[in-house]
Amino acid sequence: MAGARWSERPVVAGLGAGPLALAPDCSLYALDIAYRAAYGGRLAGVDEAGRGPLAGPVVAGAAILAPDDRFDYLDDSKRVTPRRRERLFDEITARAIAWGIGFGSVAEIEAINILQATRQAMARAVAALGDPPQVVLVDAVTFPMAVPQVALVKGDQRSASIAAASILAKVTRDRLMEEYATRFPGYGFERHKGYPTRDHREAVARLGPSPIHRKTFRGVGEFVVVAK
Repeated sequence: MAGARWSERPVVAGLGAGPLALAPDCSLYALDIAYRAAYGGRLAGVDEAGRGPLAGPVVAGAAILAPDDRFDYLDDSKRVTPRRRERLFDEITARAIAWGIGFGSVAEIEAINILQATRQAMARAVAALGDPPQVVLVDAVTFPMAVPQVALVKGDQRSASIAAASILAKVTRDRLMEEYATRFPGYGFERHKGYPTRDHREAVARLGPSPIHRKTFRGVGEFVVVAK
């Protein structure tokens, strides 16, 4: 989309091309500080959870953190214990300037593929922020929007805003999969959250796919019974 910049080394008006000078703070907050200085204070981090599972939606989170706020134990959601993720979720939703959640449904995943559904979920999460950010830091996957974007490899381990978004997405999706476990018993969604564990694959083979399984995914599609 015109106006979108998708490089980790964007050209910033008045600054020229090249890597941004990082603040002396070399923590998880250093990149956020640098990009706020380059683009303005309203910086959003965006990340997703659930691209790899065999079941359930893909969920994206977006977060705009206060520039001077710091969160104890904030990190990539995959490196944080479930209990600490829950605590961080509550802290982020209480203290963030703005936060949003977006979903890519199973039907969308099947219709347009997981990557495009992920991009839609991310765009919806940013839209849920209300006033648009001045720059978006995203964990690797960019998506169409008329706001400068910076795609960071392993961004959830490098940016506090992306890490916060990863917590929002992961906790939201895990809670949803636990609800699905009561609606569709026998698959173990409360344990594996839809990921392709051995127990999950065996359950699909034994029970057939549930309504929330991604029937275009290998490990599910071969067990779909076509009505004659």
